[in-house]
Amino acid sequence: MRKTITVVVPTYNEEGNIQAIYDRVLSVFETSLAGYGMQILFIDNDSQDGTRILIRELAAKDERVQAIFNATNFGFSKSCFYGLSQAEGDCAVLMFADMQDPPEVIPEMVHKWEEGYKIVLGIKSKSRENKLMYLIRGIYYGILKKISETEHISQYDGFGLYDAVFIEQLRNLRDPMPYLRGIVSEIGYRHAEVEYTQELRKAGKSTFSFMKYYDVAMLGITSSSKIVMRMAAFLGMGLGAVCMIVALITLVLKICDWEYFNAGTAAIIVGIFFIGAVQLFFLGFLGEYILNINVRTMNHPIVVEEERINLQRETEKHE
Repeated sequence: MRKTITVVVPTYNEEGNIQAIYDRVLSVFETSLAGYGMQILFIDNDSQDGTRILIRELAAKDERVQAIFNATNFGFSKSCFYGLSQAEGDCAVLMFADMQDPPEVIPEMVHKWEEGYKIVLGIKSKSRENKLMYLIRGIYYGILKKISETEHISQYDGFGLYDAVFIEQLRNLRDPMPYLRGIVSEIGYRHAEVEYTQELRKAGKSTFSFMKYYDVAMLGITSSSKIVMRMAAFLGMGLGAVCMIVALITLVLKICDWEYFNAGTAAIIVGIFFIGAVQLFFLGFLGEYILNINVRTMNHPIVVEEERINLQRETEKHE
């Protein structure tokens, strides 16, 4: 029986890329993957341009084109996770509408999948994006790898192939704030890696602002690491010990030379500001953890659908 591969494409204001990504994915399946069935599932996060119109037109002409239209913008991470959880194929490939991750890599991923790997990850060995951004990403991945309780994969942004067995696990997680990169490490299926060169965005302008990058970064840290809060405790104990030593030294010097020894206010002010800055830094991190816990305890749905097209799978109540 012929296997079917679902290509999941999250979108938000990507009207300039919809036709191009359809054409490139179709070309890959007509040449390198001719023996497989194809589905392209667009999950749209309430685009304000012509993205949905183009998706509807493609779905009307080709029933292999599927769509989920979210009722509002639920965020990039939730949209990716939910799109994967609704894939109907024997495996699903998550890729992004900007086409920085080339569809031409999919056949190599499928080959690894056929070897028995449940997860095949796309790893950016090179990138044509801004060099500073690539460097910052590398630093972030390095930090996350050091502080996380589970293994984290560097230069992996979600682009990859996921077996239906793994996708079934995603459906069972019931996590209102899913962090896919962490989940891949935590669930523990044996995975393979495929290296590729990340291209420049093909059309349009990225809608990822600094705050969106910050949200994704904090989600990764708060979902997979306790060490930041433990650092606060250790640093607090260390600073407390240093302050005690400085206080004892100051007291001894003052007693020995009461008339002339002047501790000075500058050192005291600097110390106060330093300790205050450390406290504010860790209070901010504590706030991120609390926000994470708050959203998870509210148990809101990952997304709310407005419409779905050409999908056989019905919306589950918990979703």
